[in-house]
Amino acid sequence: MKQQLLERFLRYVSFNTQSDGSSQSVPSTDNQFVFAQHLRQELISLGFEEVKLSDKGYLTATVPGNVTDAPCIGFIAHLDTAPDFSGANVNPQIIENYNGKDIQLGLEEVLSPSQFNSLNQYQGQTLITTDGASLLGGDDKAGIAEIICALHHLLTHPEIPHGKIRLCFTPDEEIGRGADHFDVESFGAQWAYTVDGGQLGELEYENFNAATAVITATGNNCHPGTAYGVMVNAQTIAARFHAKMPLKDTPECSKDYDGFFHLMSMEGVTEKATLTYIIRDFDLDLFEQRKRWLADLVSKYNAELSIGQLTIDIQDSYLNMKQQVLPHPHIIDIAKQAMQNLNIEPIVKPIRGGTDGSRLSYMGLPCPNIFTGGHNFHGKHEYVCLESMEQACQTIIEIAKLTAKHK
Repeated sequence: MKQQLLERFLRYVSFNTQSDGSSQSVPSTDNQFVFAQHLRQELISLGFEEVKLSDKGYLTATVPGNVTDAPCIGFIAHLDTAPDFSGANVNPQIIENYNGKDIQLGLEEVLSPSQFNSLNQYQGQTLITTDGASLLGGDDKAGIAEIICALHHLLTHPEIPHGKIRLCFTPDEEIGRGADHFDVESFGAQWAYTVDGGQLGELEYENFNAATAVITATGNNCHPGTAYGVMVNAQTIAARFHAKMPLKDTPECSKDYDGFFHLMSMEGVTEKATLTYIIRDFDLDLFEQRKRWLADLVSKYNAELSIGQLTIDIQDSYLNMKQQVLPHPHIIDIAKQAMQNLNIEPIVKPIRGGTDGSRLSYMGLPCPNIFTGGHNFHGKHEYVCLESMEQACQTIIEIAKLTAKHK
């Protein structure tokens, strides 16, 4: 299985599937659909049943059950990679028997345990890294490879008991649209697991409540030589507003269950400027307080301005899945037990982000998240551990076996 995983993963990361938040098409980029078509043919050739690719880029398939009265469950991963860093021309490096020292990424970049102490746990194991010029794509092509390897193993080993299993690979998860066209009813699973987590043993059923706030400053442009008393520089208004934001209530100063405001982008000219923030908090009341606080800050700042103004538009993105998953504790217990049966210590922790599972849970498909074996997603220092990927496969198989006993 390890060699199959490696070959499959290397094949998958050769597809550049970055999503594009500025695009209105579905999927947001054509390459995601190209990748989905490749996977469709692969699933058919491997013997999966009911293989379907929708016009929106959702790829589904079925592994028929071999026991009666077992719940139908699902496994979900996403096709796209993050737009944060280049996903083109991915050139993976395979580091066998990692020696615990710095890993050179191309000519200029280094993956060092002094900066990323997670590397220290992988001495003697096989790592797959970038060459420093792109992200790797383990988020979430590692998940895709693991699901296909695990479910193909079930297809070819009918002696392993399991119920009906569904898989779905979704587009545009990285830009928050992965569940937009997900048909929960036709998927037909009672619950599912996204395979989209990080290090070995991660099990997550809490995530941020999330919103995006776009603040627009309106100014007035004219020739700078005749600007006295006439020009209103929207960029200056926007910059002075951001200076009023709390300095430490940011991602780089927060951890665990801390929430934050994060300035994602600043764009503008004299006539108009925009600040785009994401708002995050695990606690729903604090989340609502954050949105009100930001809107109030805009109002107070407008009252200080003699000319020019700001407007704010806040849109919710997703909510904490915890409230939808906890009423079904067996879903979490099965995943924990599967890991423990494989001598993997479950690491139950909140997701400081979101997955398709957060929205799907509110759409009626409770959907915790399990590990893929990757680290440092969305950037040039991304890497995955091949042995952890193999254990993710075994965890999926074990979940299927345990679910077959659940009535």
